[in-house]
Amino acid sequence: MALLLLGLVLFLGVHSIRIFDNDWRTQQRARLGEMRWKGLYSLLSIAGFVLIVYGFGLARQQPVVLYVPPMGLRHLNALFTLLAFVLVAAAYVPANHLKAKLGHPMLGGVKVWAFGHLLATGMLHDVVLFGAFLLWATVDFVSARRRDRADGVVYPAGTVKGDVIAVAAGAVGWVVFAWWLHAWLIGVNPMG
Repeated sequence: MALLLLGLVLFLGVHSIRIFDNDWRTQQRARLGEMRWKGLYSLLSIAGFVLIVYGFGLARQQPVVLYVPPMGLRHLNALFTLLAFVLVAAAYVPANHLKAKLGHPMLGGVKVWAFGHLLATGMLHDVVLFGAFLLWATVDFVSARRRDRADGVVYPAGTVKGDVIAVAAGAVGWVVFAWWLHAWLIGVNPMG
């Protein structure tokens, strides 16, 4: 569990700099230069991610049951995860209503993904992983929207074409991940 916690602190910590001290982040980007800043940021993020993956794998070997969710919540999680994939796709598809309305649909996707997994799983390592991501995404979303308002950010209006592309891309990504990649990468078949 220690490696999982260390990975979460490193990964989410790096991704929280803007939440807690955006001015320091701006100063460091200016001091180091854009490429060095991005390189250091990426290196720390990758190290944190590797620790999360490895630590989660180790924690799964010594499971601690906190609660046993009803089977129906696993099916509900599949719908939450589909919505999460659509929200993440909407972060990258131009001119869609989700991005216009939310501003930061990827953070919304992380929240939905984490919440759905908390409903469907009940082991300590699951609660630590998904609870940490849910808390981080919630705080980051509030912080990002506050910055948007302070900076007068207005997102482009959405179009039906943008919505269709975001939903289609998210749905295709979800199908590929849920039906094939999740079992291969995570070792759990959510559809089986």
